[in-house]
Amino acid sequence: MTAPDTDTLRAPVRTPRQHAWRTQAPIVAVVALGGAIGATARYAASLWWPAGPGGFPWATFWTNVIGCAVIGVFMVVITEVRAAHRLVRPFFGTGVLGGFTTFSTYAVDIQQLLDNGHARVGLAYLAATLTAALTAVWLAAAATRRVLKVRQP
Repeated sequence: MTAPDTDTLRAPVRTPRQHAWRTQAPIVAVVALGGAIGATARYAASLWWPAGPGGFPWATFWTNVIGCAVIGVFMVVITEVRAAHRLVRPFFGTGVLGGFTTFSTYAVDIQQLLDNGHARVGLAYLAATLTAALTAVWLAAAATRRVLKVRQP
């Protein structure tokens, strides 16, 4: 009996690029899926609550504020309470909430308001969104920590 040919028994050699793609493909897929869900929800909100010419873009404002509050809760839960599956953060944090919140639309809204002679509304929107979004993420994270601390035995 002859010894088996060791070259035929070896697993194929993967390049670092092949390995990176195999580990990153699921992450890209869940971010894309989550992003589609979040962007669809944001688009629905904009259809439900459209801003008139020169009016305050309430749908985008509240989308960003609510999204930031949810990010505050979510990040506390997955970083301080329990370890989540490796795809939860990319799916929900980057995908769903990244697709739902829209600071690019916020910037375009401001530019259009300024270009169309509605500087007061544009500047109010600029300041209100920044203040409310940052406050929302901070308050939501703090409230989540407080609620979780009270629930500890």
